[in-house]
Amino acid sequence: MRCVHWRRVPLELAGETREKTAAPYVDGAVRCRLSAHNDSEHFGLLADADAYGTALWLRWHGPDQVALVVLPDCPVVAPGHDGDGCRLFADHTAQHTWESALEEVPCAG
Repeated sequence: MRCVHWRRVPLELAGETREKTAAPYVDGAVRCRLSAHNDSEHFGLLADADAYGTALWLRWHGPDQVALVVLPDCPVVAPGHDGDGCRLFADHTAQHTWESALEEVPCAG
């Protein structure tokens, strides 16, 4: 089950993202990429960072606390010979991306 929270990307953070990556375009809003979780801190993917194995994420908590953060990729791979890699960041809360069903449910925050 996926988190249902979305957040507009502040213009100054969109500009900062474009400066820190080769991404020609930054979405105007992002969805929390975590599975349903109990805390109110959310993370939306903005772009891959220039450094290998890292990405730029929008982190938000409530209506006023929003930041651009660079986080290393989650190194965990699904079991099996052709297991998918997790598409989140290292030490994320809740489930890895292959463990989450596509069903949407509300979470805290």
